Order: sequence, then C-alpha cells, then structure tokens
Amino acid sequence: MQRTLAKSLSRLLNLAKIDTTKCSIFGTQVVNYSQKQTEPKYLSRYGGRNTVTLLTGDGVGPELMSYVQEVFRHAGAPIDFEEVEINATTKDPETMRGALLSVQRNGVAIKGNIETKFDDPSFKSMNVELRTQLNLFASVVWCRSIPAVKTRHNNIDLILIRENTEGEYTNFFHENVPGVVESLKIITSEKSTKIAKYAFDFAKRHGRKKVTAIHKANIMKLGDGLFLESCRKIACLYPDIEFNDMIIDNASMQMVSRPQQFDVLVMPNLYGNILSNIAAGLVGGPGVVPGMNLGEDYAVFELGTRNSGRSLKGKNIANPSGLLLAACDMLDYLGQYEHATLIRDSVMDVLCEKKIHTPDLGGQATTLEVVQAIVDDIKPKARSWKLMK
Repeated sequence: MQRTLAKSLSRLLNLAKIDTTKCSIFGTQVVNYSQKQTEPKYLSRYGGRNTVTLLTGDGVGPELMSYVQEVFRHAGAPIDFEEVEINATTKDPETMRGALLSVQRNGVAIKGNIETKFDDPSFKSMNVELRTQLNLFASVVWCRSIPAVKTRHNNIDLILIRENTEGEYTNFFHENVPGVVESLKIITSEKSTKIAKYAFDFAKRHGRKKVTAIHKANIMKLGDGLFLESCRKIACLYPDIEFNDMIIDNASMQMVSRPQQFDVLVMPNLYGNILSNIAAGLVGGPGVVPGMNLGEDYAVFELGTRNSGRSLKGKNIANPSGLLLAACDMLDYLGQYEHATLIRDSVMDVLCEKKIHTPDLGGQATTLEVVQAIVDDIKPKARSWKLMK
C-alpha cells in the first residue's frame, strides 16, 4: 500500500514539474530563485534596463497605464515599455498575434483588462487567449486589509491561487438543437496537480499555515472530484501545512462573514474568478488590489479583479493604486526590488498616512491628485537614495 502511494505521488510530482520559485511577493523584497536560475527566463534586458510589454486594454486601462509610466520615470525605475494598443474593438488577428509575440519577446507584460463581449458567441476573450497561449497557469491575488480604508472586516490577509487555463474557460460549447446548449468543463489531473503543488509551495515559501481547496465535488463528482483528489494527494507531501477543503457556495458565504479564517485558497478557474472579486471587495474594491498571472516562462501583471472600469473612463476618478501595486509586483519579479519598495511605500503612504483617496474609497481626490501625491512622495526618497548610491 505504501509503495503504491509513493509511486502515485512520484508520478504526480513529475506531472507537476514547475519552477515554483518564480513568484513576486506583494509587500516584501524576497524572491526565492533557484541556484541554477537567478532570474526568470526570456527577459528582455539590455544595459541594466528591462523592456516590458504594455497592453493598454479598455476602460480606464490606457489612462492608468500612462500614470504607471509617469511614476516609474520619477522613481528612476529601469524599465522601457513596448506599448501595444489592444482592446475589445481589436479585430485584426495580426494585432493579437503581435501582442503575444511582444510578451514572448520581453517575457513580462502589464495590462489593462480587455473587455469580452457576452452577446456575440463568436467573440473570443483576448484575456483568456493570452493566458492559454502563454501558459499562465497560476493567477495569484493577494488581498490584505489597508488600515486607512474603512471596510466591514479588518485583519484580512488571504491569497487566492486560481488555475488559469482550463475549467469552464476552455470555450468548448455547441448548440445540439435549437434551445439546447452543451458547454464542457475541462478538469485534468495534470493541471490540477500543478496548481495544487504551486499553492503549497507558495504557502511554504511565505510561511503560511493553511491551504484550502475550493470545489463543488458534491455535485460535479468527476471534474471537481478529480481536482479535490489531486489537492489531497499533494497535501500529503506537506505535513507542516494544514489542509482543508470547502464547497464553493459555502466558501462564498464564509468569505463575506468570516474572511479571517482563510489563509491560502486554491481553486479551479471559475471559482477563483468569483472569490477573487469577493475578496477584493472586502478590502476596498478593484482599485486597490493587484493581480498576477504566472507561468513557467512568462508573467502578466494587472488588476486583481480584471475590471476595465468602463464607467469611469475619462472622468479622472479611477483609483490608480491597484495597478501601481501590480507594477511593483512586476518590478519584484524582474529583480528590481529597491524600485518596487520605493514606489510601493509611497503608494501606501498616500493611502494610509496622507489619506488621499479617490471616490471609491470615500474620498474626494481625483486620479491625477493621487498620482501627483505619490510622485511628490517619491521624489525626495529617490533623490536621497541616488545620493547614497
């Protein structure tokens, strides 16, 4: 029995081969690369500067991206942006192909969300296309309470890790007969094992105590049952980390009633989308939560809720904090820890100490006023830092 279990676990580990060391850490400077590989692969770097793909997206994406570039300039961050204008109106396949090639060439991207039309069955989500084509298998959204942001719950500190490439997002559907649609949900042992191992490695690396698998195996016994079983097998390899599981509907209720019980959550694609949005709402909303999509070779950074903010476009009231924090995570990923810390500290100082807030946080400040306050906070720090160097 023990020999059979050992062989099974060994096979699962082989399926889950992944460099789990490549993950930036929101709020710290520690990125634990392996000894053999000191930096992520496929980075475009010349003369100490990195080139990063900038995907504009829809809604407030383009304007927030311009503020990211402005803040980077004042902080002296050694980043050059290769801008690719892409949004929901993009119909030319060559533009999408060019965007993919740009990310593959540079290794890293920061993006605004690209809206997906839901009234046109032939319209494929460009966000999903990017994640699948680049094999960005892990979505990581870290939600933490911000002291100066008044919310219903305090002391929230949870990490949502979502399988990013299969589940209901595989776009396998058809109409059998008029009025009857069949949509396939794909769950594989390989990808379930891979994301489970990533979640446990992430928890171990960051000193987290518990991993919770989210599922609906009581109803979807084969698909979600396979995901849950994969998580349980991987959990056996990490005896120092507590493991439990929770059904998605109960998890949604628990998230809004007692979110402090959660530490690291791992889940299939759709459940991750739902819970990430709920968790972001608990700590201040889409304007303050960064997100990252990580693969073995590439990484794409964006807002944690993947919200385009279409209704805020051109009104100068969108909160730039979340995208700036995502940009800091990107700098960590690139090994530019000092610049990441400089910008992150200034963003948090403006939020928590100076309490300059956009309307989504109950304030009256405009987007430009928040960005200017961040830049004003950065300038003296950047000057003194340069003098010390």
